[in-house]
Amino acid sequence: MKIICVGLNYARHAEELRMKQNADPLIFMKPDTALLRPGVPFFVPDWAERFDYELELIFRISRLGRYIDERFAHRYYDAVGLGIDFTARDLQEKLVEAGQPWEICKSFDQSAAISDFVDKNKVDDIGNLNFRLLQNGEEKQRGNSCEMIHSIDKIIAYVSRFFTLRIGDIIFTGTPPGVGGVNIGDRLEGYLGDEKLLDIKIK
Repeated sequence: MKIICVGLNYARHAEELRMKQNADPLIFMKPDTALLRPGVPFFVPDWAERFDYELELIFRISRLGRYIDERFAHRYYDAVGLGIDFTARDLQEKLVEAGQPWEICKSFDQSAAISDFVDKNKVDDIGNLNFRLLQNGEEKQRGNSCEMIHSIDKIIAYVSRFFTLRIGDIIFTGTPPGVGGVNIGDRLEGYLGDEKLLDIKIK
């Protein structure tokens, strides 16, 4: 199982980070050791100063596929959920400034928190999904899948040109604006529509 992530997929998030958007999806990967399953707290590492939450829509791959046409991409995922891409922001900024790879600030152990998944047939419109994040009861992020620069179908078509998609792979589709730091004792709650799918304690 692999975790495929898309960066800068919401225009306003790119603006808040002062980064340029790409014409094609910006892809990076997380190993399976990055997975943080539902009900498990996020333990703040000691090797960076600031760890940010980034709430994202995630999709679960349900068929083996390679070189998938965008028209047929909807056949290759069966469920949607929420994830948090935890990011060592201060370390990322240093690495980006130095022009160096930044996997360690994005792909470290337990950096990919996921919720339980919802059958895609139980949601009204994949292209119009509202989601939001609360930090200690205060709303910090709100987004809709219609705001994504690259849709899930386009992402699947693009990624499958380079990587064979396998059953169980997870795709993180990028975060809307409002990212911020976490502190020990925080509680993060993620909602897909009105349904709470994520509840993470920071320790």
